[in-house]
Amino acid sequence: MRSIDSATDIHAYAFPRWKWRFVRRCFPGRRVHFLPAGGALPGSGVLLLWGMAPRPAGLPDAVAILRMEDGFLRSVGLGAELARPVSWVVDGRGIYYDATQESDLERLLATAEFTAAELGRARALRRRIVAARLTKYNVGARVWRRPSTDRQVVLVPGQVESDASLAYGAPGIRTNMALLQAVRQSQPDAHVVYKPHPDVVARLRKLGQGEDQARCWCDEVVTDVPMADLLDAVDEVQVLTSLAGFEALLRRKPVVCHGQPFYSGWGLTEDRLPHPRRTRRRSLDELVAAALVAYPLYLGRDGGLVTPEQALDELTVWKQRKAGREPWWQEIYRFFLRRFIGVR
Repeated sequence: MRSIDSATDIHAYAFPRWKWRFVRRCFPGRRVHFLPAGGALPGSGVLLLWGMAPRPAGLPDAVAILRMEDGFLRSVGLGAELARPVSWVVDGRGIYYDATQESDLERLLATAEFTAAELGRARALRRRIVAARLTKYNVGARVWRRPSTDRQVVLVPGQVESDASLAYGAPGIRTNMALLQAVRQSQPDAHVVYKPHPDVVARLRKLGQGEDQARCWCDEVVTDVPMADLLDAVDEVQVLTSLAGFEALLRRKPVVCHGQPFYSGWGLTEDRLPHPRRTRRRSLDELVAAALVAYPLYLGRDGGLVTPEQALDELTVWKQRKAGREPWWQEIYRFFLRRFIGVR
């Protein structure tokens, strides 16, 4: 994150109240003010926005912009269900999924030099993530088995088509069905597995265009299966901008990118739309050092910021306690979110 004067106030704009305590943890020792949407704007300091929220009209040029978003090891449970976040990112240049401009993460990958100790730390962190079978949301309870076939098994993860990651990171095709069709065209003999986004499966986000016809373009559709289980079993992953591609790289699986996610363009993926800014070749350990150690903030359960290793400890315990079981009230909670907050 770009250096901000420690005396500078942080003005968090249009943040829902449930996020306030987590936002404060990201800025220890700073004064954080929460401003309602359409409210009075600061004349100085820093304005904090969530994701790609537009810069408010009338904001003085002297006010710097920071953007905040979910990190890559987020929770056990969905962000759309307001599960407690374990990691967020704060970016002073852009945000990691916006390929139209440089983000702090892209700057790290383009310019940073990592020491042997830092790379060793990244390698150990990656191995722990894989061994603990951790992913971004850590949801899913059903068992899936690789089909008994000699065909290549290709996983295609679905995304929420209204998400900014597609609007700003997929300059070519932008729908799940267009991706599936492209995969089928390029891999006519493969066994293609489509996994809809868990927010869509939980009915917290809308189906993509024609997504109910996914079976026309793949061999099977899987839903309530842990992403880690799928990644371990398949031969290849093809994505638009899904974080599942990054999670596949952590497991040393081949990844084909039809968009321009943050992990593409560094020599680790097959890129159908190469990014002209990303010319440096990076190792997997360097990618992990940037994306999982240097870039995110990790929020401890008991308050305050923690190290990535401590966050992994907490995520592992959280996942073991939940063990794929969903409390009886979870569907009622989802109904409340859909009814009163609305499917986005």
